[in-house]
Amino acid sequence: MIWAGFVFGILGSFHCVGMCGPIALALPVGRGTGWSYVAGRLLYNLGRITTYTLLGTLAGLIGKSLQIAVFQQTLSVVSGVLILLVLVLPLTIFAKFRGLTGLGKLLQYIKKSIGYFFGKNNIWSLGVVGLLNGLLPCGFVYFALAGALSMPTVPTAMGYMFLFGLGTFPLMLVISLTGKFMQPRIRHFFNRAVPYAASFLALLFILRGLNLGIPYVSPVLGQSQTTTAAAPAHCH
Repeated sequence: MIWAGFVFGILGSFHCVGMCGPIALALPVGRGTGWSYVAGRLLYNLGRITTYTLLGTLAGLIGKSLQIAVFQQTLSVVSGVLILLVLVLPLTIFAKFRGLTGLGKLLQYIKKSIGYFFGKNNIWSLGVVGLLNGLLPCGFVYFALAGALSMPTVPTAMGYMFLFGLGTFPLMLVISLTGKFMQPRIRHFFNRAVPYAASFLALLFILRGLNLGIPYVSPVLGQSQTTTAAAPAHCH
């Protein structure tokens, strides 16, 4: 299922254009042409991917601790349900959650820090802007993290989020280099497709946890583990 992170990242990149595109377009270094123009935007996008990978590490650690208490299959189903809940719950609930937990203040601090590093007007500061940008609230990142929770190990959770970030990389780099948005109707189409893509990913995780015996989609994990454990008994 780790490959789903890359596919989801590609789909999510069209959503990212609308949400993070203004930041990418406003990057201050190298407004003309030259190596500083390209390097600054590469560092910005690499910063985003680094933050997503670090968040994947955190999700993997949480997921690993949860797997001690529940079966991996159950956690996969729970991850799928979480994605569906993010889709159907109103945004006001998440705003209240940020207020109650203090995340709202943290978000304000992150935004101020982004403004500060924008003002630095040097290449390396754009890498920091990318790192901080990866922490801004984003529905697609939440969806991806819910998927990372069900990964069997911390490295696979990291890899899942790295591939998610890598999937967003091509389109976001093009947007930041060209300084132009895609046609509004195309953006509108992909924004409308976001819930369908997220629902598809949620169903994949739910199917994965149901042990239906479908190769690659819903393998019988318990049976495969038993077979693996029994294999040495047949060796001569």
